[in-house]
Amino acid sequence: MLRKEFLYLVGGLTGMSGLRDLQKVTGDLAERDRKMPVLFMGHGSPMNGIEENEFSAYWSKFAKEISQPEAVLCISAHWLTRGTHVTAMPNPKTIHDFGGFPKELYDVQYPAPGQPELAKELTSIIKSTDVGLDHDWGLDHGTWTVVRHMYPEANIPVIQLSIDFYKPADYHYKLATELATLRKKGVLIIGSGNMVHNLRRVDWQNMDTPNYGFDWAKEMNETFKEKIGKAEHQALIDYESLGSAAKLAIPTPDHYYPLIYTLGLQDKKDEIEFFNDKYVGGSLTMTSVKIFS
Repeated sequence: MLRKEFLYLVGGLTGMSGLRDLQKVTGDLAERDRKMPVLFMGHGSPMNGIEENEFSAYWSKFAKEISQPEAVLCISAHWLTRGTHVTAMPNPKTIHDFGGFPKELYDVQYPAPGQPELAKELTSIIKSTDVGLDHDWGLDHGTWTVVRHMYPEANIPVIQLSIDFYKPADYHYKLATELATLRKKGVLIIGSGNMVHNLRRVDWQNMDTPNYGFDWAKEMNETFKEKIGKAEHQALIDYESLGSAAKLAIPTPDHYYPLIYTLGLQDKKDEIEFFNDKYVGGSLTMTSVKIFS
């Protein structure tokens, strides 16, 4: 990863008929014995969207190991809004929300369909806030760089739920619990961000050094895994009280909040599995979580 690529990336952070249609999409899966898993994906560099590496290899592998979903709902670190919104267009565009990368990356189009009926259903099942139906956003790189490795034929509908950046972590956790019924309807829910994400502290000279992490990044990564494994969700919601290492790991919560959504969907019978548990450039982690029953 080139220095200028990361700098540009930092700059980019900124009816009954409907119910019947939804039933066609999700109704038959409501009778499945097993719920769909929930994922937190460390998505890392946009280049992972076109590179065949250890991270993207796992994304591809995972998709082959589970039942094919009826739809994917992604909470991406790169759609920050005032209020909560969901993409509701039939054909979401591929958003290249970064700068300074090779032309090959900008040429990528991921033409997965949307699912307006499912988006409308979210406005009903989420009771804690009003959810706006968005027709302007699309699929940003927090979503498509991961999902195109999982479903390269772009034949699975994909929608995004935005992150209200003006709300605290407990708001996002409670909102996530309201999405739990979708797991029984064949919807694969993905939170896409990075647990440890401090671009300003990246060690550029060691970007290509495998699994290179600063001591504070290692400390927080292990703390996160321990508390996730023990389902100590309140401590993770109150991440600002986890000490100085947490302040370095989460200078802003945009890439951390997708993890909170994932944890809000865990129930007591679920198991936890970590994957892609690696450090990048000292101050980033690709550590990811699979929640499954």
